[in-house]
Amino acid sequence: MDLLLLDDDETNLIIYKSIAQRTGQDLAIVCETDPLAAMARCERAMPDMIVLDYLMPGMDGLEFITRIRRRPEGHDIPLVMITAAGERSTRHKALECGATDFLAKPVDATEMRVRLNNLLALRRSHLRQIDWNHRLAQEVEAATRMISTREHELIIRLTKAAEFRDPETGGHILRMANYSHLIAQRLGLPADACNLILRAAPMHDVGKLGVPDAILLKPGRLTPDEFQVMKSHAAMGFSILGGSDSDLIRLGAEIALTHHEKMDGTGYPNGLTGDTIPLAGRIVAVADVFDALTSERPYKRAWTVEQAQQFLREGCGTHFDPTCVAAFLKAWDEVEMIRARFADEEPLPSCDLLQTLS
Repeated sequence: MDLLLLDDDETNLIIYKSIAQRTGQDLAIVCETDPLAAMARCERAMPDMIVLDYLMPGMDGLEFITRIRRRPEGHDIPLVMITAAGERSTRHKALECGATDFLAKPVDATEMRVRLNNLLALRRSHLRQIDWNHRLAQEVEAATRMISTREHELIIRLTKAAEFRDPETGGHILRMANYSHLIAQRLGLPADACNLILRAAPMHDVGKLGVPDAILLKPGRLTPDEFQVMKSHAAMGFSILGGSDSDLIRLGAEIALTHHEKMDGTGYPNGLTGDTIPLAGRIVAVADVFDALTSERPYKRAWTVEQAQQFLREGCGTHFDPTCVAAFLKAWDEVEMIRARFADEEPLPSCDLLQTLS
């Protein structure tokens, strides 16, 4: 441990150093006669303990303590001031500045040795506690990160399972998730909320796991009865994901249930209107519809970007939230980058999806 002794009288420093060496502690002792030089030393590397005189040229003990306590690394180190026996008012001021303890002149060697021993033991215990807290925080962070990664991987694999039954591609999942993230950012949502939407958006169609292949993969237009079955995937997605303690899965459930709702109440499954549709559902509705329109499927040709943009504009206030559409269209350069980065190719493995959406 590092001990700084500060006194403008070199004879006092020799005495204090001799006493400190008899504490039995493993100490690296530094002596300073100039408080300005001592302060510069502390600014470079804060010692574990400081013993200082009150009256010194250039800077008295009160100012020295005040400046040390202002530094983050100096707010909790032991500071022992040496004062004349009758200077009660000085001691009171020193306590207000942050002094830990006092020694009266002339210094009693036994008293000083015992006080230093006690304060150094407390300092060592404090440092051990800080180290333990730091290591514990690291372990908790690592465990939380592992749980989050496993949770995310499970979600991606569930999403992939739905994808295998649906003619949509891995590129669609990545594009619509990144579009959703982009819209959330442009709406000014906090970074954590934006990242949560990025990771939850791929779960929007998990409920298609419960839709029969004859309907899900039908190349032509669905009959009214078939469309009713297809629409059930929103509620089924919520049923699969609902009731979780995970913020991510809860948001995925909300998105699965509400991304087909429309602002005018003509959407499904619950006919919600306007702001009663959760914001995440309104965001994903824009991202999902735009990418679905501009992607080729076995049952349809891709629309042009211009056609899809016009569809979004025409649907403002009826189908789509106008603020979400505006945020999406104003970020068009970034939309184009997402389209280029995640163009439809071979399906991505689950591990690549996980990495891309992290």
